[in-house]
Amino acid sequence: MHGFLRAEARRKQQQEQKQETHAGKLPNSPPPATIPALIRLPGDPRVTKHDEEVAWARLTAAEIQARARPETVVLIPTASIEQHGPHLATGVDMWLASAVAERTARKLQAAGTPALVTPCIWSGLADHHMPFGGTLTLDIHGFAAVVGGIARSVARHGFRRIGLVNGHGGNVEAIFTAAIELTKSLGVPVVGVTYWQAAADRFAAILETQTNVQHACEAETSMVMAVQPDGVRADNIARAVPKRAVPPAPPGFKRHRGFIEMTDTGVLGDPRAASAEKGERLLEAAASRIAEEMARPELWA
Repeated sequence: MHGFLRAEARRKQQQEQKQETHAGKLPNSPPPATIPALIRLPGDPRVTKHDEEVAWARLTAAEIQARARPETVVLIPTASIEQHGPHLATGVDMWLASAVAERTARKLQAAGTPALVTPCIWSGLADHHMPFGGTLTLDIHGFAAVVGGIARSVARHGFRRIGLVNGHGGNVEAIFTAAIELTKSLGVPVVGVTYWQAAADRFAAILETQTNVQHACEAETSMVMAVQPDGVRADNIARAVPKRAVPPAPPGFKRHRGFIEMTDTGVLGDPRAASAEKGERLLEAAASRIAEEMARPELWA
């Protein structure tokens, strides 16, 4: 008798589930109010701190997948761990590429374009810095493999706009090559940008002793003061100024030199002119310029 009652109860439950399915509901589906929206942009009264978050690593997998829409821009910062003279820590390029990318993503979101930032690819092409110590480098094949692997992962999750935001001089050519090759192989647009090149005119208007980023210079020291002040050894700034400095090849020309051939301190430029206020202006200038361009639908068409 008990077995018959249990079987009858199961039969009724199955019948009810079929009726729900025919009515357009999934069996055991949550009430509609509990199903999250794909994304909520700033200004929506339902926005939460998680909706506004842009850092990939601070979101759950489900929160990331909810943003996999055709118009979402995913930024992948690339950098290097390398010597930056006696006054700056080796993480400069990583900190600055990450800061520019995250600020860019926040500006995009504020303007209505959903955006995410992956963790920074912290090692790049830095063999030219090896003689000064403290440097970790990849070769071109390793770097291309890492960048390609991250970009392919992003594309496999359904994202269709990928930006490579570079913060290291040794990566410039490799990033542009990667953007071209990945666009062809993935079938989605991949855009490469080096932040100080994109904002060259704006940087020139802010800097006093140079026209753009050099190395561990007025610009980089200022930006580190703004975002990672404990990465600056202020007592060493004066002795960081090189006594011997060979300028890089002019725009349009390229040749390889080890950094030890170019400077006796590992620095190009004068960090004595640096300030945190100047660094904040530089970071905002770079992020604004990149966000302006990446918000244009024509860039991704």
